Amino acid sequence: MQTQNPFFDEMAKLTQAAMGLAQAAGEEAKSALRAQADRVAAEFDLVRREDLDALRAEVAALRAEVEALRGQAAPAAKPRAKRS
Repeated sequence: MQTQNPFFDEMAKLTQAAMGLAQAAGEEAKSALRAQADRVAAEFDLVRREDLDALRAEVAALRAEVEALRGQAAPAAKPRAKRS
């Protein structure tokens, strides 16, 4: 048969409260660090990775389009032979 010991009961409650406090402090520190990093990124005018990848894909598509247009324009740019 198990008996209730008030000392161990209070120690368990205290430990649980301390763990909750430590977890909340960790989350708060993480949030503050993320906010500071965002401020630094904004100050240095940095771009997010997703935006950079999207821009690279757009540039690649535009380069392909320019090459296709150059291929179409090349035959039209050849000088025609003069008729005598």
